[in-house]
Amino acid sequence: MGRLNGKVALITGGNSGIGLATAKRFVEEGAKVIITGRNQSTLDAAVQQLGSNVLAVQADATDPASAEKAVAAAVDTFGGLDIVFANAGISAQTPVGGTELSVFEEVLKVNVTGVFFLVQAAAAHLRSGGSVILNTSVLAKAGSPGYAAYAASKGAISSMARVLASELSPRGIRVNSVSPGATRTPIWGQSTDEGFAKLESVLSRSIPLKRLGEPEEIANVALFLASDESSFVQGAEISADGGAGASPLGAPIYRQG
Repeated sequence: MGRLNGKVALITGGNSGIGLATAKRFVEEGAKVIITGRNQSTLDAAVQQLGSNVLAVQADATDPASAEKAVAAAVDTFGGLDIVFANAGISAQTPVGGTELSVFEEVLKVNVTGVFFLVQAAAAHLRSGGSVILNTSVLAKAGSPGYAAYAASKGAISSMARVLASELSPRGIRVNSVSPGATRTPIWGQSTDEGFAKLESVLSRSIPLKRLGEPEEIANVALFLASDESSFVQGAEISADGGAGASPLGAPIYRQG
């Protein structure tokens, strides 16, 4: 029996990267899944790949009405909602002295405001024993130059998760976070194996396990948090970053020889 049999899950940004990999794992474990994204063609392609237990809803992560539409689709189509994975997010360079207000605000609007209003839209429909999973990032604490807005947004998600856990605990709903490190996804803007190889040769120097993560590895953490196997895990943040956050001095760049 699948670990998510009988569950209904909503995954934002489920048309690529970590979201798509998570949708695949959830379906494999018996869930019915609603995925959202801005691009209808990639949503259609994802449904073709994932099968009949998946419904795609075109939605804008910055629009609370889109969140409400996706939640309504889950309830109307599959009869309820058990899992929310707030995965959708964007990144942008926002260096001090060279950043437009609109760029900074867009990152916060998608990565913070959009997540809150997604959870708010879903909260009334989540069944007891449900799970909310937020996607933060190792960059929330890494101090990476040029990423002030992105880091701030992901730090905000970590703090928000604790508040949401307090608010939803009385209903038996869990709220936890997964914190990915550098992962092989489209967010890097690389479309070829050669491009990813060059990227990995640079980034892997700061990762103790000496490689980028795969979307499936993050999806497996989300699966654990979505399933009843984590039934007593509340307000936690699980890192999946190859050790970059917990043991940075173990990275190859600091090793001799």
